[in-house]
Amino acid sequence: MFSSEEEEEAQMQAQDVMVRGVISVGPDIPIQVAANAMVSNGVSAVPVIDITARLVGIVSEGDLIRRAENDTERRRSWWLELFSSTDTLAKEFVKSHARRVSDVMTRDVITATPETPLREIANLMEKHGIKRVPIVQNNLVVGIVSRANLLQALASATDARETAETDRVLRQRIVDGIKDQPWANRPFNVIVKDHHADLWGFVFSKEEKAAVRVAAEATPGIESVTDNLRVML
Repeated sequence: MFSSEEEEEAQMQAQDVMVRGVISVGPDIPIQVAANAMVSNGVSAVPVIDITARLVGIVSEGDLIRRAENDTERRRSWWLELFSSTDTLAKEFVKSHARRVSDVMTRDVITATPETPLREIANLMEKHGIKRVPIVQNNLVVGIVSRANLLQALASATDARETAETDRVLRQRIVDGIKDQPWANRPFNVIVKDHHADLWGFVFSKEEKAAVRVAAEATPGIESVTDNLRVML
């Protein structure tokens, strides 16, 4: 039997599933640059950090769907405008015409720490209606957990709670083993359960896909690897 403290330690935490090497943007860059960063890296949102690398906001696809450039800005009939506050209309105008990320980003960002249990991450997503949670340590963004990462953890789940700490060490061993490689800063993720590694996310070529798989397979302690990586077209 597990004590309450042992059960707490065995819970999967943000650090066990979060994507590291997070793609981020600055608050003063053009919106088109942020959109290109999301498209080219296969992500639906990017944290916004200032010159000291502190988190100041997050910009998502939802912040950019109503734009004058692609004729998707919100249009109201004159009589509906009569019932809309000037503040609401002004905010809609900013969202659809602003040029800088700082004007469209969400400033009150819901965050968590690497040690936050996944149960709490899921609660935050459900409570606030969000799709991802930046993981912050010492005021710096060290990773991000999305709904997809929670599903990946579920797909990889077993009842072997006693191996949680070992699996965490093995996952970190894989991450550390490839972090200095030029192809490693991609939106892919590694989840380790019961000495088995599941690879998820995107890479830019078949060669990168093979390199990540080989790195995982070559990690001491990893007994098997399932390659779910997809090559971005």
